[in-house]
Amino acid sequence: MKLSPLMALAGLASAQLALALPQATPSASATPSPTPGDGSFASTNGLQFVIDGETGYFAGSNSYWIGFLTNNADVDLVFTHMKEAGLRILRVWGFNDVNEKPADGTVWFQMHADGQSTINTGADGLQRLDYVVQSAEKHGIKLIVNFVNYWDDYGGMNAYVQAYGGSDNTDFYASKDMQAAYRAYIKAVVSRYLDSPAIFAWELANEPRCQGCAPSVLHDWIDSTSQYIKSLDSKHMTCIGDEGFGLDIGSDGSYPYGYSEGGNFTMSLALPTIDFGTFHLYPSSWGTNNDWGNGWVASHGAACKAAGKPCLFEEYGVTSDHCAVEKPWQMTALNTTGIAADLYWQYGDQLSSGQSPNDGNTIYYGTDEFTCLVTDHIASIGSRATRK
Repeated sequence: MKLSPLMALAGLASAQLALALPQATPSASATPSPTPGDGSFASTNGLQFVIDGETGYFAGSNSYWIGFLTNNADVDLVFTHMKEAGLRILRVWGFNDVNEKPADGTVWFQMHADGQSTINTGADGLQRLDYVVQSAEKHGIKLIVNFVNYWDDYGGMNAYVQAYGGSDNTDFYASKDMQAAYRAYIKAVVSRYLDSPAIFAWELANEPRCQGCAPSVLHDWIDSTSQYIKSLDSKHMTCIGDEGFGLDIGSDGSYPYGYSEGGNFTMSLALPTIDFGTFHLYPSSWGTNNDWGNGWVASHGAACKAAGKPCLFEEYGVTSDHCAVEKPWQMTALNTTGIAADLYWQYGDQLSSGQSPNDGNTIYYGTDEFTCLVTDHIASIGSRATRK
């Protein structure tokens, strides 16, 4: 998901406001005693996922902002509510790149300047992500952690380009210097959580594109980067984080099925170091309609079935009529062979500093929309499992 500049600033403001509040330490959290998972690593089994020994279809969500919170109690609250609701997976931003050191109290993970990169392992750096992983592990929630953003929100590939030189984000994929810095960051993050069962998968990037590039550019980067991640960590799964562009199966010739953004869904899915497919759905941003989304979901399920790997319906959302529009997509995903889980964009909750960021797609815990798209959806998942 590409955030508007206003939403990116709102997310930072939320984190900064939380910093001004009394900080809860892990031992001081008022969270009820959580129930962790069984300590096993998530995996695949044919066209399905396995979480804590359970094979089936799972529901989850996205939260780009949770790693930027500075109040531990807020993090615990989110995972407590997710656990109570039956959500099993949360996709989080594992990056927060800047080109100059921000004001004190602002969370940042890595700074790129003058051809050098500095990883922030301090209290306003990766220690915030540490607590997210720690709390997720306690509450039995699995995390998808990605390493860079294609978009400029929270730095993205453009932060590397600004520091190392280049014309646009497409230069990121083939630059030796940028890739060296990117891999150093991957190693720093992966090594922190190598033994944590809270990690569902490592993700190369959020929505990587390479507009106008030869098809080999993005594919070769996916191939080499996923190999590198597997060389560091063979226990956790690895995925791409792409939108699912570049697909012939079920194609109607519309923009998302085409190859103009440099992606080839089936070719990259076939890589042995990619454990499952990812795809997103935003009809209003792609010039399609909401009903079109059901075919998009079915097409990716068919592609994953053909590849013998599960698909994760990783992001989907609209800015109005959430239940009426998104519920059919959920049901299509649930009833499509090859789709093994879905994560709506995005999770919302009432934090100590107020509501978490709302980009119009946000579904807040405890609302009627949450009942429709989470409570009822998870009941449908349970019903399908019972029928089987």
